[in-house]
Amino acid sequence: MNAQSASDIIAGWPEESREAAQLVIDKYGEPQESTPSYLIWLRPGPWKRMVASKDFVEHHFPIPHIDSVTSVLDYRVPPEKATDLARFDGSVVVGRTEGEVSARCHDEEANNLALNLMHDIVTGAKTVDDARQYYAKEFLDVRRGRPTPYMSELRVPATVAPDPDRRVLSDTQLEEAQQEGKQAS
Repeated sequence: MNAQSASDIIAGWPEESREAAQLVIDKYGEPQESTPSYLIWLRPGPWKRMVASKDFVEHHFPIPHIDSVTSVLDYRVPPEKATDLARFDGSVVVGRTEGEVSARCHDEEANNLALNLMHDIVTGAKTVDDARQYYAKEFLDVRRGRPTPYMSELRVPATVAPDPDRRVLSDTQLEEAQQEGKQAS
């Protein structure tokens, strides 16, 4: 069986997700993995991975648009910052256990913006409200032809940062529970 090119795969995708995926193909070439619904690039540019998906989600911040391209970083988000990040942008997703954070938007530049601001929130450089206002400002500045430093490059230090959490049940507790279960049946 011949593998299909990324362009062949996205030919049948909805226009919104096809156009977004084409931007990634144009920049990074053929993905390392593909299915009829997903194109996956491993270690493209500064990312751990990028995923373009056939399915897209409507997103209204800062204006209505679609989200279909995900950019993933190795980054540890302290658990106490997760709620702030959810309040900032619902397309920023924290994977605490694997030590990842991702942004899903229309293009890589918007993902740069979201993740740079995520880092500012985590480090305390910006509040959630400040980050949302700055996001809107840069979104307008790109249309004005002004510099957009947070969109133009990723400024987040990537780290390998899994957080497997901590154990709360002992082997003795598990064994006792198993014995109780056997006696109850």
